[in-house]
Amino acid sequence: MDLNWLQDFACLGRTLNFTRAAEERNITQPAFSRRIKSLEMWLGVPLIKRSTYPIQLSDAGHQFLPVARETIANLSDIRQSIRAEERGSTAFQRFAVLHTISVNYLSRRIADLEQQFPDLRVRVYSDNLSTCCHLLLEATCDFLLYYSYKDVAPNFDEALFVRKDIGTEQFIPVAKTSAATDGGWDLDRSDIRDIPYLGYDPSSFLGTVVDQTIGKRKPPLKLRYMDALTEAIKRRVLSGSGIAWLPEGAVSEEIASGALMQVGGSEWEATLTLSLHCSLDRLDMTGKRVWEAL
Repeated sequence: MDLNWLQDFACLGRTLNFTRAAEERNITQPAFSRRIKSLEMWLGVPLIKRSTYPIQLSDAGHQFLPVARETIANLSDIRQSIRAEERGSTAFQRFAVLHTISVNYLSRRIADLEQQFPDLRVRVYSDNLSTCCHLLLEATCDFLLYYSYKDVAPNFDEALFVRKDIGTEQFIPVAKTSAATDGGWDLDRSDIRDIPYLGYDPSSFLGTVVDQTIGKRKPPLKLRYMDALTEAIKRRVLSGSGIAWLPEGAVSEEIASGALMQVGGSEWEATLTLSLHCSLDRLDMTGKRVWEAL
């Protein structure tokens, strides 16, 4: 049996969609389907009810899914331990984290942790929320660090892991000061129209947060640019291309220097919570110390 088969099935068990699962696993859908079929042939029972839409797991699939996840986790843990022992060093503490948190928070926090734990070794996977959740579920990482917000839930069963919130951050509308001043860009003004707006992909976590923050109000925004990466949007804001919602920690220096300014009152802000997840029983001693320290 191939480990890829288990990882494919775990992904399919979470998404219940062959196309999406194949994309996440970075293979073609026909190849993905063949690997699921190979796993079913190895087990001798069907794991998927293909006659329903959306697809559902069979009874055997429901029974096998936690076994697959546990096997993936155990193999990953054993591999990491063996590699660390071979190198004569402590194992890597693996974080899956949103790009903007990695740049604006985690890199500084790791520098602090290295002062506490001189032998600390860290591997960071920076990606979107969906992929980060996928990495935690399949035990590719030890910790998941992401923003949580009201009813915008992560794409996994939180009951499988422990969680603690380690801070909050304001999500604020900002623009280049000179451009905002010249153009009169202000979300609170009623006499301004077509303010250029730099938005997130609407299917992304931060895109959903912006939509919820705006709600039923109709600000004078005209979408000019869209991206999934906060840092890419920030660069466009700094060039004067429009306004965008950005985490305050990502723009605090630019606001302090006067390069950027907030273009709306507190009613246009959202409070994001920095949430950390892990499976405590999979952490080694260093990992548990890191969990306590964060």
